[in-house]
Amino acid sequence: MSLPRIAITMGDPAGVGPELCLRLLANKQVAESCIPVVFGDAALLERVALHGSLPLPQRVERVENPSSLSASANKLNEPVVVDLNLLAADQIQPGTVSASTGQASFDYIQKAIDAALADQVDAVVTCPINKEAWNAADISYPGHTELFADRADSERFCMMMTAPAFSCSLVTTHIGYHEVPAELSTSRILEVIQLSHEAMHRIHNRDSKLIVLGLNPHAGEGGLFGNQEEETIIQPAIDAAKKMGIDIEGPLPPDTAFLPWRRESTDCFICMYHDQGLIPFKALNFDTGVNITLGLPIIRTSVDHGTALDIAWQGKADVSSLIAAVNLATALARK
Repeated sequence: MSLPRIAITMGDPAGVGPELCLRLLANKQVAESCIPVVFGDAALLERVALHGSLPLPQRVERVENPSSLSASANKLNEPVVVDLNLLAADQIQPGTVSASTGQASFDYIQKAIDAALADQVDAVVTCPINKEAWNAADISYPGHTELFADRADSERFCMMMTAPAFSCSLVTTHIGYHEVPAELSTSRILEVIQLSHEAMHRIHNRDSKLIVLGLNPHAGEGGLFGNQEEETIIQPAIDAAKKMGIDIEGPLPPDTAFLPWRRESTDCFICMYHDQGLIPFKALNFDTGVNITLGLPIIRTSVDHGTALDIAWQGKADVSSLIAAVNLATALARK
């Protein structure tokens, strides 16, 4: 059986993404399980290696046309760099937000999605982008999740953070807190529950236990806090999921939902907004966490951290989350 071809987008060139790609290409365990295919700029990888005193991997094929991926990757079984040559490497400054790096990181993703939709790669793994740089480049997408869903024409999708300890799925993602209540609906919550239930079964090969969090403090305290979102929006979604045979509980108060004994018995927490899930998740799973977009016709995973501009190109970035993301993408591609 041939190894899965896993596309890795380089992320924002001014962040830690290039360094993570270099570390990944040098990882023997990764090379034994898949064929890493980095979408980025080869000259920039060389400059980052020099700047951060990182070794350049020796056995890496360099191609310029993504359409040649299938034949070349299967022929050599070696890592590949798709050199898109979008930047003048000597003009990029580490740790600096710019429209040019924002546009490049966006274009790396677009090319990787093209390759996935054309079956030239078996999954896409993304290194971190900088949303301020995207905005500077007039890119309207708030993040990876929305871009992938749009490109894949997926109407049902959600963002999940997953780790061996537990997972979190988000009903809303990159919006302000004041916008969250208006974006909640019973149908949307039920959609996220169903996608999460399906994903947990695919990842763990068994039925899963889900917990739904309330929106308000104390899960509304019987309607005392908020506008009865728990009673009128969240609870009907839970009731509908139970009728489908899903093992689910809630809505629970967010401040006690992640206690150790609950985490031990729960596979996935359904969270109403971004930080409700990501604060406890990253506090407990930062090195092993993986971001996965559910509901796509292609596999997409990502690191669970940002561009870390303060340590970019210094040889300090931890590659653990990227390796975890590649390992999960590889496992899903084999199923």
